[in-house]
Amino acid sequence: MPATVFFQCSNPDCSFRFPALPIMNRCPRCGCSLVSIPEISALADSNPRDETKLRPLEALLDNIRSTYNVGAMFRTSDGAGVSHLYLTGTSPTPDNLRVGKTALGAEFAVPWSWHANGLQAAQQIKSQGKRLWALEIGPGSSSIFQAAQQLPSEPLCLVVGNEVSGIDPGILALCDACVWIPMQGYKRSLNVAIAFGIAVYTLRYASSMSHCGKI
Repeated sequence: MPATVFFQCSNPDCSFRFPALPIMNRCPRCGCSLVSIPEISALADSNPRDETKLRPLEALLDNIRSTYNVGAMFRTSDGAGVSHLYLTGTSPTPDNLRVGKTALGAEFAVPWSWHANGLQAAQQIKSQGKRLWALEIGPGSSSIFQAAQQLPSEPLCLVVGNEVSGIDPGILALCDACVWIPMQGYKRSLNVAIAFGIAVYTLRYASSMSHCGKI
């Protein structure tokens, strides 16, 4: 993808400032000429990599309906080092081009598999000796920030459910724990991709943070 640069409109009554491709020459707001903003420093060729050794984490995406949510979860999984994504039911796969709109290449980096039946996939995961934790609000749910202080010794798989219906009741019955993200505002839940990101990073870094006395 061509690099973008920052522009500012030459019209002082407009002063619209925005990034765009270098071929842009007119302000999209008022039509006046643009002034390019000199780069202060070039971006690094590659982002720094965290080499911290963390416990493995997988995730099961149960009937996620939005391609953009799935794409965002792929990108988060790549950043957090999730070792596998199980896409079940109606969850779109990277074969859908719209997943790549938000995954931005992460869909090629994160191992994944698709399963028509999420309950059967969850049963298979449990048979491998892994624990299932549901990201779900309900009776018996505990704050993920508290639960993460005592992670199981077994490998862990985080389960997230449909944006409207939540997690399949059959899968929920198999889960060893239910965790939720505390909410202080009017809304009682977050967008599933946002919630997934918070949960994944909390579980991935919980053990190293607790050793440092940060949680």
